[in-house]
Amino acid sequence: MTELRLVAGVDCSTQATKVVVCDAETGEVLREGRAPHPDGTQVDPAEWWKAWETASDGLLDGVAAIAIGGQQHGMVLLDDSGEVVHPAVLWNDTSSADATTDLIAELGGPQVWAEAVGSVPVPSFTVTKLRWVRHKAEAKRAAAVVLPHDWMTHRLAADRKGIEGITTDRGDASGTGWWSPATNSYREDLVERAFGRRLELPRVAGPAEIVGQTAFGAAIAAGTGDNAAAALGLDLQPGDVAVSLGTSGTAFARSNHPTADPSGFVAGFADATGEYLPLVCTLNAARVMSATAQMLGMDLAAFDEAAIGSSGSDGLVLLPFLDGERTPDLPHSTGLIYGLTRHTMQPATMARAAVEGLLCGLADAVDALRDQGLPVQRVLLLGGGARSRAVQALAPAILGAEVVLPEPAEYVALGAARQAAWALSGAATPPTWPALLGKPEPAITVNAEQLRANYEQVLTNTRSLLAQPYDN
Repeated sequence: MTELRLVAGVDCSTQATKVVVCDAETGEVLREGRAPHPDGTQVDPAEWWKAWETASDGLLDGVAAIAIGGQQHGMVLLDDSGEVVHPAVLWNDTSSADATTDLIAELGGPQVWAEAVGSVPVPSFTVTKLRWVRHKAEAKRAAAVVLPHDWMTHRLAADRKGIEGITTDRGDASGTGWWSPATNSYREDLVERAFGRRLELPRVAGPAEIVGQTAFGAAIAAGTGDNAAAALGLDLQPGDVAVSLGTSGTAFARSNHPTADPSGFVAGFADATGEYLPLVCTLNAARVMSATAQMLGMDLAAFDEAAIGSSGSDGLVLLPFLDGERTPDLPHSTGLIYGLTRHTMQPATMARAAVEGLLCGLADAVDALRDQGLPVQRVLLLGGGARSRAVQALAPAILGAEVVLPEPAEYVALGAARQAAWALSGAATPPTWPALLGKPEPAITVNAEQLRANYEQVLTNTRSLLAQPYDN
């Protein structure tokens, strides 16, 4: 009888730490755990470690390898001894909006940035957060800058010493704004430009490399960023685009060549296998629906029923920029509702407009990937917001592609576990784990061309207003 080999994958996300323990050969999830993170856009990394200890409690017996998928872009500054000198600034903190504008101009504009690192920085990117923090008193003690997954991976290692030996991977490094997927190299001059001096940077480990060992004897794989881990967990194939509706909205696809979009819409990231992961990210996704439901005095089930049962939005347009926006680059913006009449001021119409507005923003994201030469044959719809029947029913028409629904799973943690199994095996490619696909809600026929035209017209006509800081 073959001995069962176990691997663990961790998702250190914005809102929680999630752990899955899987059969290394089949990918079957055998154990799961979860623990929340504190709210906020600046967090003490020690909170992630507490959540890991809670989420993994009782799960790790027999685990032979582990990998961590972490929220991208978050900035963790460390001193020489490895101590955190400033709360981690997360991807969804937009304090660096002005710093972003300055950095783009200083280097020579968006085209120069796209050529340098494959992406044009937005306030989510780590390089902009370095510029924002550089004059704070705590920054004087900084010796190294790492990402959340880097910090957690190093913290797991039994023999860690200060900042010595910290590693990252291509997928997560590509979201910093100072590492180029096209050349597989750091642009340390961009760190110096942002921060005013050089900092130690993690070594970029190979996709299937073992970078350490835990105190309980498990091999530690390189880990990666959350979107790269999700792509690995989903086993994205050419022609697939993953559209995720979580705290943020993302659309991403695997590519065998790097991209460099000077418009800044598409971030030219790397993936966790040695290839590339062009990606579009919005700040607003599932919470658009929950916030609208709260405004209407409905729970999410009633909201969903109202949206799917509505005869349409009747020209009502909701721009869903409730927390500012990353794509389009409108960090100071707020949400906007256009087309209110006595006829459209109805709960069902408002619910429908919220879902349509959310999907129109993501349709722009999918189109941006098409513009980079990526085929879009089917969309894999995932994340908490994908459970909405209205989202499932409206997505095929608005996104312009066949929609499939992966079974609910912790795909970031699952992808990290698959990477751990890959590192453990020593094979040239990741293990083949079967994909589980569910059946989405039957599609609703809508005039998607008109819906999207209305959305784009309202966005165009109000963009100058939305770009101004909102004084609340």
